Formats: sequence, C-alpha cells, structure tokens
Amino acid sequence: MRDSTIREAAAADGGPVRADAGLPRAVDPQTRAGGEAEPASVRLRLAKQAEAAEPIGETSSTEELIAWSLERFRDATMVMTTSFGMEGCALIDMVARRGRPLTVVYLDTMFFFRETYELRDEMARRYPHLRFENRGTSLTPDEQERQFGPQLWKTNPTLCCRIRKVDPMVAALRGVDVWMTGLMRSQSATRANISTIDWDWKYQLIKFNPLAFWTRERVWEYVRENRVPYNKLHEQGYPTVGCTHCTQPVEGVKLGEYTRAGRWTDFEKTECGLHGGAGI
Repeated sequence: MRDSTIREAAAADGGPVRADAGLPRAVDPQTRAGGEAEPASVRLRLAKQAEAAEPIGETSSTEELIAWSLERFRDATMVMTTSFGMEGCALIDMVARRGRPLTVVYLDTMFFFRETYELRDEMARRYPHLRFENRGTSLTPDEQERQFGPQLWKTNPTLCCRIRKVDPMVAALRGVDVWMTGLMRSQSATRANISTIDWDWKYQLIKFNPLAFWTRERVWEYVRENRVPYNKLHEQGYPTVGCTHCTQPVEGVKLGEYTRAGRWTDFEKTECGLHGGAGI
C-alpha cells in the first residue's frame, strides 16, 4: 500500500517537510485524499514508525539522512534521478552502500556524450542491486527536426529542454512519493536556498537533497577516496556535462571545481527547467 499521507502532510504544512512527514496528525486524522477514510491500522503503524525514528534535521550527516530516508519511506515509492554528473555518481555510491534496492532514473536525451553512455554502463555494472532506468523521450532527433525545425537547441533551447528533459521527467515522477537528487546549494544562485528535504509543488512530491550542504570539492574528495566512477570529460575541462550541443569545456577549470559556465553559452540560461524552471 502506498503511503498516501506523505503527500498530504507536506501539502498541509505549506512548506518544508518535517522528519515526521506522513503522520496523520498533519492532516485530518480520518481522511485521505478524495475523502476516503484512512484505516486505523495504517494510522497506528505510521505513528509507531515515527516514534521509533531517530531525530533527523538539517544538521544530520548525509549518511544519517540517507539511512533515515530508506527506512522512513520504505513503504513509499522513492526514486533517485541522475544525469551522471559527479554529484550524482557520489550519491549513487552512498545509497548503494546501504544495500537496499532502489530505482535510479535518468533521461537519455539522445544527445549524450559518448563518455556519459560509457559511465552509465560502468555504474550499472558496479551497482547491480540498483535499477538504472531510462525514462527519456521517445522523440528522435530527426522527428524533432521535422516538427520544430533544425537545431532547436540553437533556435529555442528552452523548448528543446522541455521536450527532451522536463516533459519526460514529469512523466517519470508521476506516481512517485519521494524524489532523491544530488542538488547542492553551492552549485548556483538558483539552488542556494534548497533544503535537505522539502515539498516540491511542481511535481507534487517530497524532494530529498541529502547533498544540499556539500561542495564540489567535498564531492571530489569522496569520489577519490572511494574510487567512484565519474565522467572522464571532467578531466578535459567540463565541470558539468549535459547534452553535446549545449555543453562546452571551461578554460582553466580544475577537477574539484564547480561552475555552470559552459552550459548554453550563447544564452542567458543556466537551468534546463527540471528543478522548477528559473528557480529550484
């Protein structure tokens, strides 16, 4: 049975999700979405889970946050998403160490670098108990050109991102309760205020960012110490790696440094829109 009260608790609060999100006391204790009565046995089970849970918050370590989420949302539908950036690879490794199966969703835009496909295959081999699932668009580049004209990434990059990233993500997260990401506050001004756990109004689910307080330097240290696979383009001046047409190397950037320079270089655009459009 899906833990439907998770959504209700976050929506009722109208803000950040507490560690006890999903408890009936955050909503009408007798009612689920659509007015259906919540069985007393379910309310009792959720209450007992919360009583047994260790206190968790913004100051908790990433290891504690991940362990807590896997236990707290064990009856919910939780997925992790990644574009196979360095942060995502580090987070995949951290989750994999818990030994729990989890679906890792990625969106193959059909414009990935060869190195990204190679990394995807390596990650799938290294972490066989995680399920790597492509939920990218079925619209081929040729079909896109016939419908919208040539090189849409140049004429309208926002539409191109919507077709190949945003719309597929909406579909991929439909029915999901908890979305785990590798977002960090240090990545950009639009990400500076993200919480470790919050309610995402765009996708109507709990958004869990266990690396929110990390930096690229710390991620790189973790990757080195644990020998986590990473995209070899990072060694060639690419601090982030997206689609081939919209990602360029950045002169002078070093491993362990993060910047969104090199993305959509001919436009005033720094986000593809997956995480809330202009903001996060």
